[in-house]
Amino acid sequence: MIHIGIYGYGNLGRGVEYAVSKAPDMELKAIFTRRDPATVHPHTNTPVYKAEDAPSMKDQIDVMILCGGSATDLPEMTPALGHLFNVVDSFDTHAHIPQHFAAVDKACKEAGTVGLISVGWDPGLFSLNRAYASSILPDGSYYTFWGKGVSQGHSDAIRRIPGVKDARQYTIPVEAALEAVRSGSAPELTTRQKHTRECFVVAEEGADLKAIENAIVTMPNYFDEYDTTVHFISEEELKRDHAGIPHGGFVIHSGKTGWNEENTHVIEYSLKLDSNPEFTSSVLTAYARAAYRLSQEGKNGAMTVLDIPPAYLSAKSGEQLRKELL
Repeated sequence: MIHIGIYGYGNLGRGVEYAVSKAPDMELKAIFTRRDPATVHPHTNTPVYKAEDAPSMKDQIDVMILCGGSATDLPEMTPALGHLFNVVDSFDTHAHIPQHFAAVDKACKEAGTVGLISVGWDPGLFSLNRAYASSILPDGSYYTFWGKGVSQGHSDAIRRIPGVKDARQYTIPVEAALEAVRSGSAPELTTRQKHTRECFVVAEEGADLKAIENAIVTMPNYFDEYDTTVHFISEEELKRDHAGIPHGGFVIHSGKTGWNEENTHVIEYSLKLDSNPEFTSSVLTAYARAAYRLSQEGKNGAMTVLDIPPAYLSAKSGEQLRKELL
């Protein structure tokens, strides 16, 4: 059995707990939290410990799945825990992936551990589809559309702004841009032309609403390149109208073949998710299996989904996979 630890017990952590319970080759050994462990009540009988107790269980956990936010948690959390455990995270700030990879790679190589970063559906599964499509049809263009759905990372980034009590951020594809790409016409589209962002914010009492709105719409790597609308609502409205965390999106690649480029091909991969965190948790759990197998082979350092053989994700044997899926 692969012994799994969960570091952080929010939406992602709860999703990982469920996903591990369905894995025939995994056992959940511990949950680590920055809250008072007595206030955390998992669905399983898994023991809950303080986050600072994690090092004491170094020899009992094969892979630690990190369930923190990309804005401030994972840049510190993944390298630090990578010194102790094989780790998997869902770091999703695309512009900062090279720096995050370098930090985790250094930590894991020093410790002889494996660190899989940016695991999820984007970055993650969408990254794989961009890689496959652009390799198969190099004379072409790929486009990624997200939504309509709640972005966990962007919502978390808003919640870190002083004066914000809670928030949900929706990413919305521009329909005209989506249809133009599906036609195979390979349009040139700016970031602003492909998506809009809509934010629903619960402010602390007495907070400066104009300052909060300005902090959101000017936030680098999150909102500054998009047409962003901010709505201030009550906590009751947020719970009533925005309790779910749906998401999804599309990777579309159109390319040409033929000596005269007379043939157009369109590859489309899409996801429609009722629960963004539960799906992301399922991806993290599958890649935890890959991290364990790579570690058993003596590999170390940081890796991404682009480096992992698909067979390493499955609990099935190579023989089963060839018979059932090939």
